[in-house]
Amino acid sequence: MKPFALNATQLQRLEKLARDARRTPAQAFKFVLRDGFDFCEWEVRESLLAEADARTRGTIPNERVQRDAQRIIDAARPRKTRKAA
Repeated sequence: MKPFALNATQLQRLEKLARDARRTPAQAFKFVLRDGFDFCEWEVRESLLAEADARTRGTIPNERVQRDAQRIIDAARPRKTRKAA
């Protein structure tokens, strides 16, 4: 099997992507091979924005989200009516 060779521009992109993703270039390269540079860069950028938003706005515990979602579902269900005997 022939090894992969990256040109200088691709190598810089890989190193920046790895740095931004807090990974090694070898770890990032696996995802670049599978998904491509554009998608990987977009995904890391969106993840960093989401992390910053969570730090700014805070988060909601999963149990509360599940409880609130169940209340919404229950409220949307039609109530069963009792028939007079």
